[in-house]
Amino acid sequence: MSVRNQRPPRGSAATYRSGAYTSLLPWQVRERRFKLAGLGRRGLEPDDVYAFLDRVAGDLAAVYAALAASRRQTAVIKDALRRWQSDQARARGNER
Repeated sequence: MSVRNQRPPRGSAATYRSGAYTSLLPWQVRERRFKLAGLGRRGLEPDDVYAFLDRVAGDLAAVYAALAASRRQTAVIKDALRRWQSDQARARGNER
């Protein structure tokens, strides 16, 4: 059974890559060309297309994970800033 069209389970190690892996850049996706299918068939070579789509999906997963981490970090920083501002406002109120 092929797993290329199945979503990896949440928390799986499928999103980890070696340090030698380089993420796709937008121009690489735009300029990508696939071999035509063999004689007697129309279209593109399915294995090439699926391999490329798997790579694009992996890169998108990494981008969305980084975006989620950034949003979590932003929420932590905003909360800390609000607490600091409240503390400063209280300190100024006690000085008067």
